[in-house]
Amino acid sequence: MYSQNGNKPYPDSLLLRSDRKVGIVGYGAYIPRFRLPGAEVARVWTGGLAGSPVTEKAVAGPDEDVTTMSIEAARNALARAAIDPRDLRAVWIGSESHPYAVKPTSTIVAESIGASPNIQAADWEFACKAGTEAVQASIGMVGSGMGAYTLSIGMDTAQSRPGDALEYTAASGGAAFIIGRAEESVAVYQGSYSFVTDTPDFWRRADESYPSHGERFTGEPAYFNHTVSSARTLMEMMGSTAADYTHAVFHQPNVKFPQRAAQMLGFNNEQIQTGLLANHVGNVYSGSCMLGLTAILDIAQPGDRILMVSYGSGAGSDSFDLVVTDRIKGVPERAPRTMDYVSRRTPIDYATYVRYRSLLKD
Repeated sequence: MYSQNGNKPYPDSLLLRSDRKVGIVGYGAYIPRFRLPGAEVARVWTGGLAGSPVTEKAVAGPDEDVTTMSIEAARNALARAAIDPRDLRAVWIGSESHPYAVKPTSTIVAESIGASPNIQAADWEFACKAGTEAVQASIGMVGSGMGAYTLSIGMDTAQSRPGDALEYTAASGGAAFIIGRAEESVAVYQGSYSFVTDTPDFWRRADESYPSHGERFTGEPAYFNHTVSSARTLMEMMGSTAADYTHAVFHQPNVKFPQRAAQMLGFNNEQIQTGLLANHVGNVYSGSCMLGLTAILDIAQPGDRILMVSYGSGAGSDSFDLVVTDRIKGVPERAPRTMDYVSRRTPIDYATYVRYRSLLKD
């Protein structure tokens, strides 16, 4: 297997493909209704003088966390898949804001949706690409025949130190995917690829409340090196170019980063517009590109080809090549569309945000 320029060889083992084709049988999103405007953050910390990388961000309510939001997204995915939750063989949840340091989120979610006890359950971590790590594992499990269906979720209530640049974008929400056989899927995975290095652009020690980051270092060599390298290598191995894809969706720490990455890879604004939700949702971390993919699937047509690219600080990127099937036409309208959640919004002020996210420390 060779790159398009014919110079750089790629071993067949680099392209991740399962023994049998698998895809997305059901999908679901969840975004809290509360929104904190970026202008409100600027008002408090800069007297309104600073700009904001997004218009607003989604904020989890006082009774919401990764567990409750994952349950909502999972129920939406099950409604679209129209399967018995007892047929699931794994419930995997990727997040960097699990409510317990020691106690899995996955067991609570599995019990709540009626999937337990005959399942494999686990919580995944890899910063913002924890959700797509769970998807990669699901493709392997279903593709090997170990189980008929798995549930993979990327969900976060993202943390940010008050006054830090992250506070403008660190948001709440995510998405759930039920992975199953290609014959039952609304979109089939044609191949995937992962690119990982030890790049310390973002971190949080176990006993610290808020993460630290390398400021401009988080762009290059972190986000752009990993995202573009992952996507470009996958496209070269698939023999595709940007023009072959109807849609593309990237991890969205802000609006400018995914736009620039898309441009570097040859995509135009029309190809990325549907999945680009950061301006009104913010950066939902582990569910960022997964949430964007649900918005694309809501309007996708049979034959559409989709490139999804995640990013996780630390650092790594997973890229997926999907094609939409005829089954997309028969998806039951039993769950809210992603844009329904985006449109369902209640603005809050900074003081309410501080109370909802328990930012006042003893």
